[in-house]
Amino acid sequence: MSASPATPKATLRNVSLLLLMLAAAGWWWSSHRTAASDATGARRGGGPVAVAVATVTQQDAPLQLSALGTVTATNTVTVHSRVDGQLMALHFDEGQLVQKGQLLAELDPRPFQAALTQAEGQLMRDQALLQNARLDLARYQQLLAQNSIAKQQVDTQQALVAQYQGTVKLDQGAVATARLQLDYSRITAPLSGRVGLRQVDLGNIVHSSDSNGVVVITQTQPINVLFAVPETSLSQVLAAARTAKGKLQVEAWDRDNRHKLADGELLAIDNQLSTTTGTVNLKARFANADAALFPNQFVNVHLQLGDQPNAIVVPSVALQQGKVGSYVYTVNPDQTVSINKVKAGAVSGDNTIIEEGVKAGQKVVVDGLDKLREGAQIKVIDRATQSAVEGSSKGRGKPHAASGGWGGQRQHASAAN
Repeated sequence: MSASPATPKATLRNVSLLLLMLAAAGWWWSSHRTAASDATGARRGGGPVAVAVATVTQQDAPLQLSALGTVTATNTVTVHSRVDGQLMALHFDEGQLVQKGQLLAELDPRPFQAALTQAEGQLMRDQALLQNARLDLARYQQLLAQNSIAKQQVDTQQALVAQYQGTVKLDQGAVATARLQLDYSRITAPLSGRVGLRQVDLGNIVHSSDSNGVVVITQTQPINVLFAVPETSLSQVLAAARTAKGKLQVEAWDRDNRHKLADGELLAIDNQLSTTTGTVNLKARFANADAALFPNQFVNVHLQLGDQPNAIVVPSVALQQGKVGSYVYTVNPDQTVSINKVKAGAVSGDNTIIEEGVKAGQKVVVDGLDKLREGAQIKVIDRATQSAVEGSSKGRGKPHAASGGWGGQRQHASAAN
């Protein structure tokens, strides 16, 4: 069966499609070459570098150290039974706040009550024997005064009285022990705090040797935060602590460092550095009246170290590190930049105190630093305005292909495909 010849319309359609594909390929190659040429020119430093700048200021700079801290309960107690017995009642709800001395649980008291009754009966018996022995001793002493009996009999009776006195003392101790065991069948809170999840259910036999205990109580009001500062900052902390007489203010912030959770004060500084980490541990105390801090929670700690008056400060993002040490890019009147070596001091929030190298009123580069070099020509822009413009452009759609931006390149690629 022979193939039918192509019609004039089909041939025209194929030719048109081929021309369109060639035109699209040429368009993509031309724009791609232009974008590559622009990028090469930019790398060669053909035009000014767009940067953002900030002004060096002189002000009273608040000093603080930031660290990651762990919230710890002031006291943590695992409540154990002091005696063995069957758990008969629980008098707390899991997660409840309890007060010191509050009844938490009860064991079966009957064995302890029986032991107490037995000890009290033994005490009464021996007290009666002691009383009788004392009466006999009084009679023997009277007869001895009349020379009616031998002195040896009086001495023997006197020893018997002393023996019964010792027996009564033993009985009194046994009664006290039995009464204490009966009291231990009622388990009370040793401190005020929040109880956790119960570790044993009703009806079980509990022992004083159980490792889990009955429940765990954590004291969370007040509550502590443990954190560490580097050895290089220790002298600064010690000096501030001496000045403030140990009452340094501490703030606890959430994990994202956006919301302040609580205000407290420095409680203690550890007595030695860790040779492993090169840090020293500090403890801060917070009242935690609103229960914003929870044991084992991670928080960002801001330790306030007072103010440094008339300090020269620059944004910390402007500070760079290189072979010359710390430096910043300062803006010259002719819109070029120069490298200024500086001596950086303490950190003050988002700023760094500069001890020497720049003066108040100078302009320093804070954005676009990776493209700069000594003497580079710059163009100062407002980053906030540029971000708003870029966001608005993205909201309206992709840039036109002729712009040479990323949107144009993606459109060219689509046309080529």
